[in-house]
Amino acid sequence: MNKAVTEGLGLMPPPFSAGLDQWSQTTGRPGTPTWDTAPNAAFVPSDPNFGGCLEMVKTAATQRLRWMGEVPMPPGLYVRITVRIKALAGALPEVRIAGWAGNAAGNNVGAVPQTGPATALQDYGEVVVVSAIVGSGARTGVDMAWGTVPVFGHFGLDLTGPNGGTVRIDDIRIEDVSAFWLEAKQGLVDVRDYGALGDGVTDDRDAFVAAADAAGARTLLVPEGSFRIDGNLTIPGPVRFIGTLVMEPEHRLLLQTDYDLPSYVTAFGSEDLGFRKGVQALFHFTGHVTFDLRGARVRLDSPVDVAALADLDDFVSRRTISNGQIEVTTSSAWDSQTISRVATYDPETPNTLSGMSNMGAVQVGARLGGVGVGREVYVRGKNNAAGTVTLSQPLHGGAGTQNYSFTRDAYALDFSGFDNLRRFEFQHIEFLCRSTASAVMLPRDGGIIRFNDCTFNRPKDRGITSIGRGCQGLLIDHCQFLAPDMPLPAQDRTSVGFNVNSNDAKIRNNRAVMWGHFGIMNGAGHLILGNHYFQGDTEGQGLRKAGIVLTQPNVKTTVTGNYIDNTYLEWTNEHSPFPEHDTGFSFGALTVVGNNFTCSNVISQFAFVVVKPFGPGHFLQGLNVSGNVFRTFNGRIDRVDRIDTTHATLNFSRFRNVIFDDNTYNGVDFPAQSPLVIRHDQNTAANTWTIDTAARLPFEGWARTVASLVMEGPATGAQGALRTQMPYANVQEGPANDRIRLHWPEPTQGRVVVTIRVDNPL
Repeated sequence: MNKAVTEGLGLMPPPFSAGLDQWSQTTGRPGTPTWDTAPNAAFVPSDPNFGGCLEMVKTAATQRLRWMGEVPMPPGLYVRITVRIKALAGALPEVRIAGWAGNAAGNNVGAVPQTGPATALQDYGEVVVVSAIVGSGARTGVDMAWGTVPVFGHFGLDLTGPNGGTVRIDDIRIEDVSAFWLEAKQGLVDVRDYGALGDGVTDDRDAFVAAADAAGARTLLVPEGSFRIDGNLTIPGPVRFIGTLVMEPEHRLLLQTDYDLPSYVTAFGSEDLGFRKGVQALFHFTGHVTFDLRGARVRLDSPVDVAALADLDDFVSRRTISNGQIEVTTSSAWDSQTISRVATYDPETPNTLSGMSNMGAVQVGARLGGVGVGREVYVRGKNNAAGTVTLSQPLHGGAGTQNYSFTRDAYALDFSGFDNLRRFEFQHIEFLCRSTASAVMLPRDGGIIRFNDCTFNRPKDRGITSIGRGCQGLLIDHCQFLAPDMPLPAQDRTSVGFNVNSNDAKIRNNRAVMWGHFGIMNGAGHLILGNHYFQGDTEGQGLRKAGIVLTQPNVKTTVTGNYIDNTYLEWTNEHSPFPEHDTGFSFGALTVVGNNFTCSNVISQFAFVVVKPFGPGHFLQGLNVSGNVFRTFNGRIDRVDRIDTTHATLNFSRFRNVIFDDNTYNGVDFPAQSPLVIRHDQNTAANTWTIDTAARLPFEGWARTVASLVMEGPATGAQGALRTQMPYANVQEGPANDRIRLHWPEPTQGRVVVTIRVDNPL
């Protein structure tokens, strides 16, 4: 029985709105200082999570809050003290339930435990529920076993840890939970006792609501049967499922206490459906921000359309899926679909295809193919009535009308239905795709999507796909990417680990194994740090594909501290509707510093840094390649830098601020350097000395600037006469403009050390 009912015990403290003079700063005993006069506490009448609540600033090492009402503690009574609390600002404290145990004489019983376990607040604005149970016996689940000497208690909480933080505290609950330790049946509330039939046909929702209300802190029992629930259902307390639920896709189940994957799988009797219902609840649940898979594996039979599940197209609050494995099963639901349509492209409307008919089969998220289409161009939206498709990126060519292909891959988790999704995270998730499905498609717009400590295990086509601007501020940290096509020769692989359409991506400390491309990145402001990606094969004199592809000329991007193995950095403007340079920025703002570049068994024409302009007139105007190690095994390469002239070359006469310096070269015939220091020995006296850079300037560029000229030893005539006049220099000499000439007033010989740049730094 419930002692609070049968014996009329007063357990529940008044709300804070009744006055802070009922709450002690110390023990809770009469005469102790209360919180109504404290300068660091106040009642807040309207909090979005709590309604009326207490706000306080932590100023003491152990800051106490005790109700001054005496809670009777007769033998056999067990009470649970529960508080909902959140941090607002400042240092994050720890919270614990605490009490003051009083004996019959009104003295403290110091021998019994009077504090519960501490919970650290982890994030601002996150509502944390802290509870502890106090009772006479040392039973399982009792946090403070008081025995029979204490006859009453003052209960509340302690704040410990660092000072200076501000918290808000909801009204404290004290409830009788003695029934937990009665005979097992007495601790359960059976939904059948409230009218549930479990026949799979009758709507049992009202019975579940009534039973859940009556259960309180007791466990709700769902016995054998199939219980149809026509509507949304919230179960606040613990629940034990033996039978299963039947719900329509649009109806939501919120398990407020048991919110994790195993509970949802048990509730629906299906891994696939349980996962979907748990994810659905995540978007309609203020009490939890994380759907915890509890280390379990969930097998999906078909793609999860997350926006359709949530019945939302806009969501900006932080949510997380964590700690488990998402595996796809073999079925035709994962098959890619490719169709062809005739459409017209006009570079003046660079992100639009028009003039299309029969658009019903064209899907948002489809990848575009055709003449003039760069890599990773997707359908971001469509207008069936107007016959238009909105693209994620412009086309670099193909103006006019032609036939385009549209390939829609299937993704385990598909967020493409969101117009705006922000701050969604994946933590410690393995996407086990079995070369059957791609992993994650990002929303059309939004940002700050995060993948942390995840594994992308053999996605069929793509790991993480952006079809719009939902990749703004994308965070990929400490993840592993295992390609589906790694057994193939490098040049035959088509897989892509991830792509980016917007700015400020952080790609850090990941490992990627043998992809077609690790990442294709438009936008600017990216940080590519500490990754190890390798894309070699067992072929002799093998070909290689780019690991990271930057598709915007002025990238404002840093590539540092990476291990780049049997692949290269490619820099293009393939997503430019007018790829020829006219005005404005050209290729620039790229820093490549402190990386370890390695290759083996490659053709001699292989290079680690490749610039590929898709139109004429472009040049380099800010490139720093410094402090890197370039190393080859089982063969040599000509150079580490190259211009891919498939479409156009660079304008060497406009190079500005191009630095190749302090790099280490092993197995490279023409190590690039600018400023390039050359020691030239002129052994016969001549009026003109020709100094050849010998293809050592970056990208085999022009000798545009003589930065310094120093004679090492005397300059003399043929008979040893000392020359005191200095020469003047001509740059851009020779048929390739890669030489300089020094002109002396008289025939002169000697040794000169000259510094030559491929650019004009001014």
